[in-house]
Amino acid sequence: MWPAMTNAPTLPPEIARRRTFAIISHPDAGKTTLTEKFLLFGGAIQMAGQVRAKGEARRTRSDFMKIEADRGISVSASAMSFDFREYRFNLVDTPGHSDFSEDTYRTLTAVDAAIMVIDGAKGVESQTQKLFEVCRLRDLPILTFCNKMDRESRDTFDIIDEIQENLAIDVTPASWPIGVGRDFIGAYDLLHDRLEIMDRADRNKVAESIRISGLDDPKLAEHVPADLLKKFREEIEMARELLPAFDRASFLNGSLTPIWFGSAINSFGVKELMDGMGEFGPAPQPQKAAERQISADEKAVAGFVFKVQANMDAKHRDRVAFVRLASGHFERGMKLTHVRTKKPMAIANPVMFLAADRELAEEAWAGDIIGIPNHGQLRIGDALTEGEMLHFTGIPSFAPELLSGVRALDPMKAKHLEKALFQFAEEGAAKVFKPMIGSGYIVGVVGQLQFEVLASRIEQEYSLPVRFEPSQFTSARWVSGPKDEMEKMVNVNKGHIALDSDGDTVFLTRLKWDIDRIERDYPKLKLTATKEMMV
Repeated sequence: MWPAMTNAPTLPPEIARRRTFAIISHPDAGKTTLTEKFLLFGGAIQMAGQVRAKGEARRTRSDFMKIEADRGISVSASAMSFDFREYRFNLVDTPGHSDFSEDTYRTLTAVDAAIMVIDGAKGVESQTQKLFEVCRLRDLPILTFCNKMDRESRDTFDIIDEIQENLAIDVTPASWPIGVGRDFIGAYDLLHDRLEIMDRADRNKVAESIRISGLDDPKLAEHVPADLLKKFREEIEMARELLPAFDRASFLNGSLTPIWFGSAINSFGVKELMDGMGEFGPAPQPQKAAERQISADEKAVAGFVFKVQANMDAKHRDRVAFVRLASGHFERGMKLTHVRTKKPMAIANPVMFLAADRELAEEAWAGDIIGIPNHGQLRIGDALTEGEMLHFTGIPSFAPELLSGVRALDPMKAKHLEKALFQFAEEGAAKVFKPMIGSGYIVGVVGQLQFEVLASRIEQEYSLPVRFEPSQFTSARWVSGPKDEMEKMVNVNKGHIALDSDGDTVFLTRLKWDIDRIERDYPKLKLTATKEMMV
């Protein structure tokens, strides 16, 4: 991704200070808590919420939909911007639950780096592996945070070995834990020779930091009990022999990950991780379009929609398109060309997010993520530019693995249901297919939990109780190819044909054999399981 660091253009200072990243993890590894602490240290919130809070204690800021509060999981990726030291962080939170992975994949197209959160007791879990693969496809630099060190966790070397083996990436320790579980007292910052001591009494207090000159410094013994100190010195010696040293170029090309150890709930290790992201993380990177590569220092503004979120505000049926700015300096009120429709769009009320709180964004720079409220004009994959016809590539849309019929319990409300479904289709929360024969709709999702979330959101947001019914179809494929061939195939297979929310032809199938048959009978047609969100 970085052929040579030297010839990279020097970015304007405003852009160079941007760090846009996502946090990925398996459910329950502590990602939402970490997000909270980031906002706390960035001064964005005064007191961090807890996911498992009792009673009406503060809810965490990034989970604002009712269903998220009910279930304790994050369902839609939210974006938040805040300042930390001299940097501007744009953090995109992603759902960790595998049923929402598509949203996460798309989110990863809009960031320049990722923080991978691992639970110290469980190590690398299945979902972490899946998400990591996506980061690998895009060569994203990855910082690793090993969480929950204040609980009984595995041996540090075991955790590092597991990451190296399962994810095939080199790991370098940025910090090293001292003690574990009940005996966990803190960590040693290897990049800056500092000892960080955890304060168990106050969870929102930043750790005390003590400057140390190397591992032989007598100051260490003042703060670390003798038995822990001896073990720690032995471990560090081994680590220095066995593990690679930090090398920024290998980190930036995605082949080496620095790992920090800490406990997000106790605010420990979080600040060091943020320092690492500021100090070593990549500035806004060039973005790929079908026509050319767009560099962040270009004057003209360009950006793409990577997510649409409907009904963020229950009082207004609004839709907010999340846009990653690829280049330029954007100012409120600017007229940009909406490439798909070729129409100009005046961006009058762009917003920046602090979770559910939004502020009007007077300006934004390449690397930032802004929300543009609209009534359905903007879709996932759309480009906004100052006139150049660019088509951003690489934003995936996956074939659903579960299909189900859907009906409104009140037959008079069929029209309302159609509107609700199309809205969710635009948001990318589900695929909606209208079969050629018969009435009703078929909804496709990646995981079973999504049906529950959809049913709950349709009921909440549209006061429309619905029922999902089993469908005879099991999978869907997008069809493309010459028009006459398409027509021939459609006429013969009407019972299998549906249109998706963009009006594209989809072949619904019961068996793998159906797909093979079409490919054999109509060699000119292409059946694909993904559709690039491009126009």
